[in-house]
Amino acid sequence: MEKEKANDKILSYNDVVLRRSDLDILSGPYFLNDRIIEFYFSYLTSCYTSEDILLVPPSIAFWIKECPDSASLKDFVEPLHMSTRKLIIFPINDNEDVTRAEGGSHWSLLAFERQTNAFVHHDSSQAGFNNADAERVYKAVVSYTASGATYVDCPSSPKQVNGYDCGLYVTAISRSICAWYVSEAPKDMQNLWFSTIKEQVTPLLVSNMRREILDLVRSLMAK
Repeated sequence: MEKEKANDKILSYNDVVLRRSDLDILSGPYFLNDRIIEFYFSYLTSCYTSEDILLVPPSIAFWIKECPDSASLKDFVEPLHMSTRKLIIFPINDNEDVTRAEGGSHWSLLAFERQTNAFVHHDSSQAGFNNADAERVYKAVVSYTASGATYVDCPSSPKQVNGYDCGLYVTAISRSICAWYVSEAPKDMQNLWFSTIKEQVTPLLVSNMRREILDLVRSLMAK
């Protein structure tokens, strides 16, 4: 019975379905799952509606990373129209087992910005756990962006102070990057979003963001 309740659908938002177990994750100090990150990316897409911006759902980013052949990848990626996007954000997970849903133990973020012609990887772990996973996604999609962009592991990424907030860092950094992109800030490698996230993505803000997402879910449930 408890398992059935955990699987109860509580919210359908765009194409994302959240379940009661997702509320439990947001209510406690737990590792975020794919659904919560996909929900928040969908919410950000609703906030930033420009066709220039693409926030890739975790399941699609995972498939891109683990796709076994180039023909399948092409069929999968081309509908995303990456060659016309100016900002693309990928959530990166270290899961390598395509038969295991909700796998992996760490989230990070890979962002492509066309004007600076760069893919930038933000990993909140001290050791850069997802560097190889992010590079795999970069190598898989760079030709589809029609950019010849370079890859950079950002050494100044905000770092988590516990073992479970990596997904929240992904949501917080994604929000800051989107806000930076639509601002009037200069768009060059010297003035990328680094100072913005250093200022905005602090351990306190990230901790508060768990409650913020939970409150957002509850407010949408009440409508």
